Amino acid sequence: MNLLRAASTVSLLTLASRITGLVREQMVAAAFGASVMTDAFNVAFRIPNLLRRLFAEGAFSQAFVPLLAQSRERDGDEPTRMLIDAVATVLLWALLAVSLLGVLGAPVLVWLMAEGLKETGGFDIAVVMTRFMFPYIGFMSLVALAAGVLNTWKRFAVSAATPVLLNLSFIAAAWLLVPRFSAWGIEPIYALAVGVMVGGVLQLALQIPALRAIGALPRFGLSPARLRAAWAHPGVHRVLKQMAPAILGVSVAQISLLINTQIATQIGAGAVSWLTYADRLMEFPTALLGVALGVVLLPQLSATQALGDADRYAALLDWGLRLVLLLALPCAVALLVFPKALVSVLYHRGAFTPYDVQQTVVALMGYGAGLLGLVALKVLAPGFYAKQDIRTPVKIAVVVLVLTQLLNLVFVPRLGHAGLALSIGCAALVNALWLLIMLHRRGSWRPSPGWPAFAARVVFASALMGGGLAWAAQAFDWVALGERELLRAGALAGVLAAAALLYFGVLLILGLRPAQFARRT
Repeated sequence: MNLLRAASTVSLLTLASRITGLVREQMVAAAFGASVMTDAFNVAFRIPNLLRRLFAEGAFSQAFVPLLAQSRERDGDEPTRMLIDAVATVLLWALLAVSLLGVLGAPVLVWLMAEGLKETGGFDIAVVMTRFMFPYIGFMSLVALAAGVLNTWKRFAVSAATPVLLNLSFIAAAWLLVPRFSAWGIEPIYALAVGVMVGGVLQLALQIPALRAIGALPRFGLSPARLRAAWAHPGVHRVLKQMAPAILGVSVAQISLLINTQIATQIGAGAVSWLTYADRLMEFPTALLGVALGVVLLPQLSATQALGDADRYAALLDWGLRLVLLLALPCAVALLVFPKALVSVLYHRGAFTPYDVQQTVVALMGYGAGLLGLVALKVLAPGFYAKQDIRTPVKIAVVVLVLTQLLNLVFVPRLGHAGLALSIGCAALVNALWLLIMLHRRGSWRPSPGWPAFAARVVFASALMGGGLAWAAQAFDWVALGERELLRAGALAGVLAAAALLYFGVLLILGLRPAQFARRT
């Protein structure tokens, strides 16, 4: 299997997800703008998402995928399927308990994350939506289980395409339910909560045929006796043992998110929404590049570790890091020099005002400053997880959490909500550099020959592209062009296409070829 082709497939499917995600955000921005209602929804949706990242895509995946890959490499498919059944059974029972507690404890959760909503009037609405959407964590945790299995079997496409269904469900809810809820006298923002839950069901349903095709559809134990038998499986205890430090590590990032959300609600109405809109744009390159590489690398690194091939392990990490620099650096430059055009074209319509554009722009620039670090983390962290070393990233993450909040003390009084984004960006750069140094010291990553020349070419091409984008940012009044939607959208597409051609054209002239990044398992 060609790893570059696999990563490209995941990236293209993620692109479809992000495009539909942007359409989703455009519809929400046009219908609700940046208001108390959108703040309440973003807080309510953030709570199950926070726990999902904590227990499902975060700690669970970090513990489960390396163990699964090693089990299949060493023991074969049948023992691995028994491991899947046992883990799935314990996970299902845990999710039922967590979902019940979340529904009952919704007021406390909203208060912990966004006490400031009491001042703006969105607290009770956030509680209602949290209760309705909390079971979403159950659907997405099972989706994470399925994704880990499919990726281990090198079936990357289904899990990469899954998020599209959430976005389509969101779009349908905004298009069909929002006007109907208004006509029926129901708060329209509740329609988005319905879209979330329908999207969760659809995402889980998509996994079933793919798992059945490889003979790895989990057999859940629904009786107490089956639960006890699953609990006795040694693989379950290994996953739980690895999850303990992983939960601590992932919780550090989520605690930082919780603190930042709390601070944002204290800044004033709209701050949470501005950060959310900016975060959606920042996640576009993060998901296309970092997530795609991480999805492909983690099972490959785990299998390589099981075989004891240190040279190949180092080469895989080096390949991933080169792609990070090649693709993430120009994206970071674009977010820093061309943010107003991006935000204006994507969001400025309906209830989303020019003031909202400017506030989202400054937040996006804060995230852009740390984009290289945010993407690199998706490659560097698997370098530890594949060796089942979760403690090292955890220790670093704890220090970075403290650093983030110290930076907030410096930036937020001066920059407001944009200071929160800048703190996250700067801390991500520190985190990535620290992980890189640790991997190098341990010999897990050894830079291959030619790094200085490669980096110089990428920096030079990025600088030329950045100059062109800076000119385009000043050449048009992107906000005023909102009265001519097609012209503005066409201008943006043309500028971005020209920037991409300039960047990759310069690299070709300097001797960089796509074939240099092809890599097979």
